Amino acid sequence: MLLKKVRKSSIVMAIILSMSLSVGCNNTHAATEVPVQKEQSNSDQGENNPVETVATGDRQLIEVSYKTADLNDSFELTNMINLSGSTINFNGNGATVSGNSITINSAGTYVISGTLEDGQIIVEADKADKVQLVLNGASIHSKTSAPIYVKSADKVIVTLAEGTANKLSDSANYVYEDSASDEPNATLFSKDDLTINGKGTLEITSVFKDGIRSKDDLKIVDGTFVIDAADHGIVGKDMVAIKSGDLTIKANGDAIKSTNDTDAAKGFVSVEGGSFNLIAGQDGIQAETAVQILDGTFDITSGGGSSNGSKKVNSQMMGGQMPGGQKPSRNQETGQVAGTSTTQATTTTEQESTSSKGIKAKTNLAIVGGSFTIDAADDAVHSNGNVFILDGALEIATGDDGIHADQTLQIEGGDINITKSYEGLEGSAINILNGTIHVVSSDDGINVAGDTGATTNSVLTITDGYVVVDAGGDGLDANGSIVMTGGTVIVNGPENGGNGALDYDRAFDISGGTLVAVGSSAMAQGIATSSSQNAVMMTYSTTQPAGTMLHLEDSKGNNILSFKPAKSYSSVVMSTPQIEQNQSYKLYAGGSVSGDAQDGLNVDGTYTGGSLVVEFKTGDVQTYLTESGVTTSTSNRGGSKGMQRPSGLEGQNSTMEKPTGGRPQKEGMMPPTSDEITSTNEKETPKSTTP
Repeated sequence: MLLKKVRKSSIVMAIILSMSLSVGCNNTHAATEVPVQKEQSNSDQGENNPVETVATGDRQLIEVSYKTADLNDSFELTNMINLSGSTINFNGNGATVSGNSITINSAGTYVISGTLEDGQIIVEADKADKVQLVLNGASIHSKTSAPIYVKSADKVIVTLAEGTANKLSDSANYVYEDSASDEPNATLFSKDDLTINGKGTLEITSVFKDGIRSKDDLKIVDGTFVIDAADHGIVGKDMVAIKSGDLTIKANGDAIKSTNDTDAAKGFVSVEGGSFNLIAGQDGIQAETAVQILDGTFDITSGGGSSNGSKKVNSQMMGGQMPGGQKPSRNQETGQVAGTSTTQATTTTEQESTSSKGIKAKTNLAIVGGSFTIDAADDAVHSNGNVFILDGALEIATGDDGIHADQTLQIEGGDINITKSYEGLEGSAINILNGTIHVVSSDDGINVAGDTGATTNSVLTITDGYVVVDAGGDGLDANGSIVMTGGTVIVNGPENGGNGALDYDRAFDISGGTLVAVGSSAMAQGIATSSSQNAVMMTYSTTQPAGTMLHLEDSKGNNILSFKPAKSYSSVVMSTPQIEQNQSYKLYAGGSVSGDAQDGLNVDGTYTGGSLVVEFKTGDVQTYLTESGVTTSTSNRGGSKGMQRPSGLEGQNSTMEKPTGGRPQKEGMMPPTSDEITSTNEKETPKSTTP
């Protein structure tokens, strides 16, 4: 069975904290002592449960403490606020009624019921006071301000009474005390800590601006929310922490966001669970620092969805010529063109008018579990720092990158299915440690776009897992190196001559796992001679139609692999532990194989009915083939990059003419076949920190 199952287990924060970041081409794991910084805050009586921010290497992880009062949705019928049309009746202590508004100025529990057609609930208590507002079938509308406005308190807890439906709504214009004021600016607005709990329903219609906003901590423990906001849906300055709940948010701005950009320990979004249906004109979930999702079900549409993504306009050198017609020089050891790279480094900033990403963090983004369906005009999952996927199921369609990290993207498990993207996975370094990944991209499938001058970055590392790529551009693309020690990788690469199934600037070192990569031959690369696992690289004289099975077997007829490519191809690279040096093998075309193929690949079935293409005996680490048999390199570089031009094809464009409209021709690489597709899928300059 090719698919290595990811063991489903309960992942808790203690496990997360023990994990380390894997970077560099040596595939080492650097463990870091975990320092703990505690953010002191006012605590409930008898409690001391501060928020803890823990850093493990470059990974920042957050533990949110929910105090007893946050979790307690019970209440007593003591202070009663009854609403009726334009009238407010109060029975209790600690509040004052003035016209169509009531001001609560003391700690305690206040139960609100009835309908207020135009008015306001104001909390203006002492900074040490905790106030509980119970919405017990309340409907409040304000024509001039926020229906609920918390001016001051230590903390306000809004409880949605079980079984009740509650509504808050405002109007398009707010009236402020003076021209310098811009608060409140949300239908439910708090200047201090705000917690919402209970099993009732809260419907919010925000015509003016935001739905719910806290200028301090915002915690949602439970409840059902239906929010329609002119700007943002839910905003917490220092944090948005969601323990559970059912949230449906339609917002012209961001659906959920945290805004503190001056304190690295704040400005985060943390979700423990719940159900989320988010339709955002801009970002679905956005944090000025970190985003952390432990569990939950998410349906996110941002920026109108992937069909609304911006058109990609790319530029690159054409046909291997430097400006002015000068032929670029090349390092004979690495094969890299001087002054160029496979893709440009991520230091170039992409300009965009608005951000319309599915989930976005400015520092680190960690997904520990959950189920995600994301349709985004821009990146579906994005961090200006690092992205960590530990588990979860992600179904992604995007107008740009499926998952993007300006720094390291690390996938440790889960099921990722990117059905539409410009580039599937992108980062300055990418580590795939486990998981099941399917990528469909119009350009590069997996793109490591780091600095080409770095020695330990710009590495794609695959240690385990199951990866399937269908790419219009390069399949696996690394500005530095590719290191593969295990897992299964299937690449249906480009049909055009300007890209390759494998594309790297330094080396592709493979020591384990199964690799099959098909695509056009003009830019095709194999593996490095430093590899400890052998490979076969076959170049066909003519393009093979999509669905034409290729089958490799040993001298005893044992199936090494059978693969039915999803696209036309003229080059294939195959590497498995079963390919040995100085042994005889046969390569077939067509035919059929018994058993179930997974993504076109079968390594166990019985093959019948095909036509023999070539019978050969392997040589060194990488054996080069044409229909005529084993070939030798005409390059002087000795195969450091696996880009040799096999002999025996001198009649096929032997002058190494460039593909029409193609990028620089690398020395030792195969020229296009006689019917090679010459259109080039141009590639944009990878982006860095984005809005």
